[in-house]
Amino acid sequence: MSITIEPITEHFAARISGVDLVNGLNDALFGTIRQAFEEHGILVFNDQPMTDDEQIAFSERFGPLERTISASPTGGTPFARQSNIDIKSGGIIDKSDRRMDYQRGNYLWHADSTFKETPSLCSILSAREVPPVGGATEFVSTRAAYDALPSERQVELDDLVVEHDLLHSRREIGFHFTDEEAAQTPPVRHPLVQVNPATGHKSMMIGAHASHIVGWPVETGRALLAELLERATRPEAIYRHEWRTGDLIIWDNRAALHRATPYDTTKHRRLMQRTTISNPNAPRA
Repeated sequence: MSITIEPITEHFAARISGVDLVNGLNDALFGTIRQAFEEHGILVFNDQPMTDDEQIAFSERFGPLERTISASPTGGTPFARQSNIDIKSGGIIDKSDRRMDYQRGNYLWHADSTFKETPSLCSILSAREVPPVGGATEFVSTRAAYDALPSERQVELDDLVVEHDLLHSRREIGFHFTDEEAAQTPPVRHPLVQVNPATGHKSMMIGAHASHIVGWPVETGRALLAELLERATRPEAIYRHEWRTGDLIIWDNRAALHRATPYDTTKHRRLMQRTTISNPNAPRA
């Protein structure tokens, strides 16, 4: 089996072919994939249909899996289900349902699980059912954004700490947690600048969950975070992925942001299964 790694953009993301992630993925091939992940940050695979059990088995090669919070439509499982399909009935969920309100947060630029005390290494998203129109996912590299900063600006950012809060990001879309749900995700603090231990590359932990800079006036810190986010998400910096059934994407939550884009949730079915791998070795603020 011959594996091919083809860069998608100049600075990040690669498409990998010539490998079956379910059957015949030996340690040597996985080592090549893991090295490509560290270097490119986002890996795209086509024609990789998976069951839930197969996705869990593949995901666990990267590390321990997170469990979703109770407010998620699949709370307490290894899957963050991005879907308008009801798990029990198989029908389309009404657009006014609270489960759909929660998922609107995915339209904001974010990295998964930065609101958790132990943040995420990466996420793996498997396209099970794809609408005919819409529903693309967009990605940017916060490593490329950091590299593009003047060196003196990089030095200014290197020691800053950011408070991340899921309640902060969901308030942006008008979603409100119950007291019990809110108690599960208290605010946490992470270094703004992340260093990849495998490559030495630096990136920024920013996005919708980033509330403010610790030790700064709140509005001043939010202005800086907004500026950094705007720099990272310039239109020319975006990779937009138009999904096909069987596609699978892995992205580095330490060094990339992503967001969902709209589709007609009342007419078209969409089922995307996401596993998220924890990063117990993440640096502490």
